[in-house]
Amino acid sequence: MRKKFYLLLVLLSLTNSVSCEEKYIRLGAHEHGQMEHPLSGIKIHNIVVALSKSASIEVDGPTLLGSKGEDFEWVTINLRNAEPSQDDWVGVFSPANFNESICPPQTSKEKQSGAPFICTAPLKFKFANYSNVKYTKTGKTSLKFRLINQRGDFSFAFFSGGLQNMTVTWTSGYNIDEAVPFVEWGWKGQEQKRSPAGTLTFHRNSMCGSPARTVGWRDPGFIHTSFLKDLWPNVEYTYKLGHLLSNGSVVMSKQYSFKSPPFPGQESLQRIVIFGDMGKQERDGSNEYADYQPGSLMTTDTLVKDLDNIDAVYLIGDLPYANGYISQWDQFTAQVEPIASRVPFMIASGNHERTWENSGSIYNGLDSGGECGVPAETLYYVPAENRAKFWYAADYGMFHFCIGDTEHDWREGSEQYKFIEQCFASANRHKQPWLIFAAHRVLGYSSNDWYAKEGSFEEPMGREHLQKLWQKYKVDMAFYGHVHNYERVCPIYQNQCVNKETSHYSGVVNGTIHVVVGGGGSHLSQFTSLNTRWSVFKDYDWGFVKLTAFNQSSLLFEYKKSKDGKVYDSFTISRDYKDVLACVHDACEPTTLAN
Repeated sequence: MRKKFYLLLVLLSLTNSVSCEEKYIRLGAHEHGQMEHPLSGIKIHNIVVALSKSASIEVDGPTLLGSKGEDFEWVTINLRNAEPSQDDWVGVFSPANFNESICPPQTSKEKQSGAPFICTAPLKFKFANYSNVKYTKTGKTSLKFRLINQRGDFSFAFFSGGLQNMTVTWTSGYNIDEAVPFVEWGWKGQEQKRSPAGTLTFHRNSMCGSPARTVGWRDPGFIHTSFLKDLWPNVEYTYKLGHLLSNGSVVMSKQYSFKSPPFPGQESLQRIVIFGDMGKQERDGSNEYADYQPGSLMTTDTLVKDLDNIDAVYLIGDLPYANGYISQWDQFTAQVEPIASRVPFMIASGNHERTWENSGSIYNGLDSGGECGVPAETLYYVPAENRAKFWYAADYGMFHFCIGDTEHDWREGSEQYKFIEQCFASANRHKQPWLIFAAHRVLGYSSNDWYAKEGSFEEPMGREHLQKLWQKYKVDMAFYGHVHNYERVCPIYQNQCVNKETSHYSGVVNGTIHVVVGGGGSHLSQFTSLNTRWSVFKDYDWGFVKLTAFNQSSLLFEYKKSKDGKVYDSFTISRDYKDVLACVHDACEPTTLAN
């Protein structure tokens, strides 16, 4: 039915994004580093400059600063624009004349395009409607800038777009020759505006094998992506999805709402839920002859009941277990819609999304049923540079997440290894003290039966390569799925427990706590009968972890069972910023004898 909309919302910080799939909303978290400074919201290197006869700016002020000994001067910019937009802005640049010698070399494609090449951010900028809320109606405004002596001349430029935004992606039956997709959105209770959307899809021949290419194939429809620009932190927004049909009529979805995430580093109450291996269940009992994911509805319903106390959700791999039957993605997204329509819903790539022989995966199994990552990578928008390589960084307030992709090579020297180290190194532990690593397969420690039989207690070659990074950058916790149970491990350094505490940790970060939380709904995994000395708590049941950051010094960890939402394992962390900086074990910054 073309009148149905399945919605997936993903929030990033520069590209705050929303991806929607036929009937559900998914909100995601902030991409690392893109709102650490207001100027980082401007992708100046991607801006293409075009002269417009409908817009002009005039400068009212002195032509020379300091002629009378003054240290600063106020300058007024008068802007006129026949086609005003809420995301119009004016930037102040210095020096005024760009010298190509300060720019990195252009690619041949950039040179052929003939587009002006801007390779420096403005000194400062203001939105055109900063001092005149009627700008979007009149197209006229005045802006005042305070300029100081910065050893060069100044220029002023008017731009439209290019700042932080959100992308909304949804699926419909309308191709671009049938309807124009858009999103109608704005602050709750305030005037709504419309943003256009682009359209993509994928085809049967995009699949890698059977059943995805044969009996499991189902047309996914057309996937539309729009950009909601200039989100304010901590604000409730409402929005609808729409299609302008060729006959002039408009088809609209029902109204949805979400609260935009806090500014990265903002100190406030922040609550994150993490689990893996969810799967789908039919409430009418159909399609469950194997009873493969018997706990998924319990997890779904328990989270929905407590949604007022949840700010973001991370599902770390193995989502619907569609295994090549494309229609099951719709069933799964409908199941999680009550969650994903209200809070950020971020994902990692699991073996049942990606693994397929000779498809670029590090594994040669058939777990994805021939999907080889295409549906997950198309339907779920995450802040990865390349969504076919599903590793990325994400921020939510005081949390900094580094999400790995265990279906691709993570070993030292690999492309992903370099990303993981960069993600850890870029964490600002002063403002975002809680550094979290998460991936699908167990790269840390697990007392699972099959790992024990292999003698590894982990995914082969997992921690051997990443352990030095966890230790060097003092990662607080590492989460995994893949094994369908719950297990918490003591703080580990060099394969040894370094803290005998089980309920409270304080002081320096002297080890990483590894957690298996793969009990999102799929059939449960047996533990080994061996006594693993690093295991603190095990549970053969369905459940999830909830992290509550009260401030930059206090964190609560809770493991809750899906059947009742009650806490069965917990601990707290208390520490100051100096404890993160402290030298522990052999993880010390180099020093000199200078004094």
